[in-house]
Amino acid sequence: MRKTFFLSFLTLLLSLGTFAQKVSFEEYNLSNGLHVILHQDNIAPVVTTSVMYHVGSKNEVVGRTGFAHFFEHLLFEGTKNIKRGDWFKIVSSNGGTNNANTTQDRTYYYEVFPSNNLKLGLWMESERMMHPIINQIGVDTQNEVVKEEKRLRVDNAPYGQWNAQIFKNLFKKHPYHWVTIGAMADLDAATLKEFRAFNKKYYLPNNAVLVVSGDFKIAPAKKLIKEYFEPIPAGPKVIQPSIKEEPITKEIKTTFYDPNIQIPAIFTAYRTPAMTTRDARVLDMISDILSGGKSSRLYKKLVNDKKKALQVVAFNYSLEDYGAYIILALPLGKTSLDDLVKEINDEVVKLQTNLISERELQKLRNKFENNFVNSNASVEGIARSLAKYYLLYGDTNLINTEINIYNSITREEIRAVAKKYLNPNQRLVLYYLPKKDKE
Repeated sequence: MRKTFFLSFLTLLLSLGTFAQKVSFEEYNLSNGLHVILHQDNIAPVVTTSVMYHVGSKNEVVGRTGFAHFFEHLLFEGTKNIKRGDWFKIVSSNGGTNNANTTQDRTYYYEVFPSNNLKLGLWMESERMMHPIINQIGVDTQNEVVKEEKRLRVDNAPYGQWNAQIFKNLFKKHPYHWVTIGAMADLDAATLKEFRAFNKKYYLPNNAVLVVSGDFKIAPAKKLIKEYFEPIPAGPKVIQPSIKEEPITKEIKTTFYDPNIQIPAIFTAYRTPAMTTRDARVLDMISDILSGGKSSRLYKKLVNDKKKALQVVAFNYSLEDYGAYIILALPLGKTSLDDLVKEINDEVVKLQTNLISERELQKLRNKFENNFVNSNASVEGIARSLAKYYLLYGDTNLINTEINIYNSITREEIRAVAKKYLNPNQRLVLYYLPKKDKE
């Protein structure tokens, strides 16, 4: 407990002491294709070891969804040299913390240790990659864990189905059609042989990036990385799916009834370009104009001034192949959902017609600069950013330069991008309603 508190305190100090400055890093490949990125920062005795695999729910197939998220859990079960159930005990008893998460595009594992435990962090991640134990008891155990997570976060959570409803309507061919957690029936039907095959196909050194970030010495770290990771054999090159969707040319309207809510919601959603595009970054800025704080256009209009909405949010859900631009609102009082859609349309049309002010643009740039600094305010945050920019964007140095892209976005681009993507004939309108007993 004292070690864990000490680590948390050091992480806090590090976050407070890290300033907006260039993130230095070194990157190279091992002979088996594992990409390695090293970021040395000796401000506090904390080090992060992390591995990001280029596998997410988009690498699954119809009838076997949920595998990537399932493996996020399964690969904590144990390895040849780590007994089942010991992973978290080893981490916590050595003053560390760890976690993992999965998206449609990638799976990410990390540990944060006091810097004298770098060797342990590297060894554990190499064990996960080289010697995972995938057996029936582990599969059965994690199957129940995932089912409970789905019950808690999706099935029984208010508004827990919005993600599934939006993506299944925006995408017809692409695997973004299903959500990351997948279908429990698919996991139940899968065999042990199928799980082992999925592991052999995707959790490979040549389909991953290893990042070490924090207080460590470069030369000894490189020696440990070579010792632990280079013996892991590479596999066949992973070919990422390349599936094109036909453009949406007619408004899609659909209704979903959620038994867990009392207040309805309205969602409008548009299919948008990949996260790597300039237009996706412009859409990020448009989100902030519409709902980034109490002075934003939609919040001020619908929540503060007209008091037609309890809440309104606009955000760009960026992914590797496509994205989804989503606006949602909860009505206040007797306001109809169609009235909210009309009010939202009016604000979008203003963006498509008129240039935002120079003052608004400068405010946007200031906010994005602040977000950029905060995203790199800890060694773990830097590790995650380095892995993401390498694996999904193909340019590790975006950790230093992406803010320049945002700062170069013009008022004219904001107007043009709003006009290009946010039109009624290109969208889904989802009426998200409370489920009545008779329904």
